[in-house]
Amino acid sequence: MAIESIDELARRLVESVPQGLRSVKDDLEKNFQSVLRAGFGKLDLVTREEFEVQEAVLARTRQKLEALEERLISVETAKATSRKKKTRKKKAKAKKK
Repeated sequence: MAIESIDELARRLVESVPQGLRSVKDDLEKNFQSVLRAGFGKLDLVTREEFEVQEAVLARTRQKLEALEERLISVETAKATSRKKKTRKKKAKAKKK
């Protein structure tokens, strides 16, 4: 999480504190920031940029996989067609004999 976001969240938390405690606003805000940073630091999070990079890698990988699947189907179809032709030729030769 970006530092600006943590600061904004800490500021909102301070604003939600009752009026009587607002006199210690600065201390509370610093404590909130510290706690939030420590808490988020323990989490296994990635930045938006890292996420988008991995998303792009996954999309390219998916495209390559789909292209390979299409090639495989094409090769298998060609192979099956070739086998059928060979079988027909063998049967035609056998009938001539």
